Amino acid sequence: MTNPFSNTKQIHKLLNKQMANCNDQISTQIKVISQCFVKPKCETEITKQPYLLGSCDLAFLPFEQIQKGLLFSTKPENVQSDLLETLKDAIANSLVYFYPLAGRFTTQEFPDENAKWVYVDCNKGPGAGLIHATVEETVSSVLSSVDVHPIVRSFFDLGEKSANYDGHTKPLLSVQVTELIDGIFIGFTMNHSLVDGTSQWHFINSLSEIFIQLSKSQKSESIPKISQNPVFKPYFPEGRGPILKLPMTHKVYVSITGSKDRLRERIFHFSFESIAKLKAMANEEAGVHNISSFQALSGFMWRSITRARNLEPELETCCGLAMNARPRFSPPLSDDYFANLILRQQSICKVGELLDKGLGWAAMLVHEIVVNLDDKKVRDYYETRAKVLCDGPSVSGTRPPFYSPNLVSIGGSARFNMYGPQFGLGKAEAVLAGYSSKQDGKITVSPGRDGGGSVDLEICLKPETMKVLELDGDFRSYVTLA
Repeated sequence: MTNPFSNTKQIHKLLNKQMANCNDQISTQIKVISQCFVKPKCETEITKQPYLLGSCDLAFLPFEQIQKGLLFSTKPENVQSDLLETLKDAIANSLVYFYPLAGRFTTQEFPDENAKWVYVDCNKGPGAGLIHATVEETVSSVLSSVDVHPIVRSFFDLGEKSANYDGHTKPLLSVQVTELIDGIFIGFTMNHSLVDGTSQWHFINSLSEIFIQLSKSQKSESIPKISQNPVFKPYFPEGRGPILKLPMTHKVYVSITGSKDRLRERIFHFSFESIAKLKAMANEEAGVHNISSFQALSGFMWRSITRARNLEPELETCCGLAMNARPRFSPPLSDDYFANLILRQQSICKVGELLDKGLGWAAMLVHEIVVNLDDKKVRDYYETRAKVLCDGPSVSGTRPPFYSPNLVSIGGSARFNMYGPQFGLGKAEAVLAGYSSKQDGKITVSPGRDGGGSVDLEICLKPETMKVLELDGDFRSYVTLA
């Protein structure tokens, strides 16, 4: 398909100017009401021991934290007494279960071995962060914005950017409650070296459970029960750990995602019916019956974005997936394992092949990297991480091959229980993300608010690419734009 915008430089310049003006026109700014730290309600013996980091945890030190939040259209009459006080108490209780989140990273040096060790000191620092802020915006103004409203970034840690390595001095968990004129946003910033999406939503759901129990009962010294207790057992490759020592020369080159080109971020909705059509088409074209809904949708987005980029046919393009490693082990690990247990896999092909061979061919490429990820490949992946970090020159601070110019990168999951946590405010209107991991071609998957197999995709693209995608007839026939 030919790009309908021939003068892309001019359009790019115009779109950048429009978005800059949009940012300048945000007359309402975040106003901080209070900031504090929260310690666990009680101390346990296990918190006196260092919390160990695995090879994947250490490899994530240079990159951004993980940020997700819930937008509610209800607001208590007294936010301080009806929400914040109970939330603070709930965080204190939850940190008894999720104790590493109350600590800070510590680096211990071993001069005789020319090595150092990074771990979590669970008693270091003042605890998790809790911020109370206000903004003169309405829920409808945030939701009605075509692109993700620029104010949303300030709903997480007041918009301050930081990397996982900053957990030496900054909270490993920060919760920001932002009052809107007619609603509440609760934003969670968590250190990505400790948690992945599975663990993040495990914590948020558990925190909501504790909040509901505390709001219904009199103050008690006992810790409320949660339905899924976290399991803390970091994974170490065979023959390594439990202490992974890095060379003294190891440098963590903090890498905050950012593009010289301004990006647009927009959320697109796919109904169950649309996804079912894509799945049926992919399986029919490929002559199989085992392509899943997710694989068909991933193949569809890979082709749609690649087409919108108007790339030369001989160039390479790749589709990368951030995958949960827990079910890939043999025997599989429970989702209660609280850690960063994701790994990245990708499929590479020529642009011309991808666009000429159809949805079924693209979906099969995605299918193959999913089904071929077995126990051996998972263990090899983590062993390679450990080898790079501990045995040789570190490359953890540089972008690995996974990050390529023509990448479509897919993370998140429609299986996470994102609309279950309610904090006494009813069902959230939307799940929104902060600044972290925003790069050209990034897609973050979330379940649709109405459930039933619907999916929301937050897509980040260069402005000229997003404009072409929005006008693409094939894309528009499957997506709900509003």
